[in-house]
Amino acid sequence: MSMGFIVGPLIVFMIFVAPLWLLLHYRSKKHSSEGLSGDDHDKLQALVARAEQMQERIVTLERILDAEAPQWRNKS
Repeated sequence: MSMGFIVGPLIVFMIFVAPLWLLLHYRSKKHSSEGLSGDDHDKLQALVARAEQMQERIVTLERILDAEAPQWRNKS
């Protein structure tokens, strides 16, 4: 009596749940291993370009501060 109580749900699990679970798991693995999508890659490139522009601006501002207030780096 106890054995039939366990076997029924186990069979349902093995026939329906386990294959679906494996299918979804490996589909998500494949999708994540493909890397960035084209749109994500474009966004990343735009962020890189913006970061480079900001870095150039920071360097320029530091040069201006060095010329106008040489001790600015020593202030806390």
